[in-house]
Parts: sequence; C-alpha cells; structure tokens
Amino acid sequence: MVSEARPAGAPTAEPDPRFTVLVADDDRGTREALAEVLAGRGFRPVLAADGGEAVEIVRVELIHLVLFDMHMPRLTGLEALTVLRQTLPRLLPAVLMTADATTELMRQAFQARVYSVIPKPVNTNIVLHTLSGALALEYGTPPLPPDPNHPGAPPRPTDGSRPNGE
Repeated sequence: MVSEARPAGAPTAEPDPRFTVLVADDDRGTREALAEVLAGRGFRPVLAADGGEAVEIVRVELIHLVLFDMHMPRLTGLEALTVLRQTLPRLLPAVLMTADATTELMRQAFQARVYSVIPKPVNTNIVLHTLSGALALEYGTPPLPPDPNHPGAPPRPTDGSRPNGE
C-alpha cells in the first residue's frame, strides 16, 4: 500500500459520499458512465443491471435515490419502483430515464410519484441538476460540489438564496 503525507487541512482526492444513488440500467456503458459522473461530483453510485437486481440492492443497502432506466429485463423501472413503494417504509426519491417518453408513460411515472423523467440519451448536466433537486426536496438542500471542470465557478449557495443576492 502506498500512502502519501498530506498537509493538515489539505483536501483529499476522494469525494465525501453523502448520498448514495442507485443507477439501474441494462446498458453497461450507460451505468458506468453515470457512475463515473456521480462519483466525480461526490455521490456514492451503486449499480444494477436490471430492475430485479435494483430491488434486491435497495432491500439490503441504504439508498438515498434511485435512477432507473424504464426498459430493463426482469422488471422495468416503473415495475421495480412499484415493488419498492409496496415494500419500503418510506418514499424513496426516484428518477426515470427513457428514450420514449410517451404521454402514457409520463402519466404512469407521475402517478408513481417519480420526481422526474429524463430523456435518453441523457445529458449529464440534466442528470446532476435533476438528482440534486430530488435530493433537496427529500433531504434538504444537498451540497453539490463545484464542477471540477469549471474550477472558477462560484459554489452554489446552500441557504436557498441566489448568487449575488438576486
């Protein structure tokens, strides 16, 4: 094991995973890309290859939010969410991703109290913004760290105010 001395108070390279997000998608590339983005922004991603696996994970791990693809083997995103809604003692925040957001699917999603439906292919900025909003609604304002790709951007206020006092 290699260790490196850090000055007191120096930031570590590892994010502080305050929120665990379960990403369930049958496309491995999508799962892994989303996991990388989430981990890079301080979330702890947990991955599932289908709806059935996602349900099993939620039953044994503390998950703060689920991000489900709609069309997966075993259980669709909505079917997995329905199972979770029937078995969990709390309302778990959920976001769906789909390439075919029909009016009927949107109706079913909002009946199931899904926070939002994100179109696929996903835009990572939309994913981060949507997850942050869902987490803020459920748990209070989560600190979303500044984007490391834009280090000059000011950090987002955590008291609900707008930047520059607007």
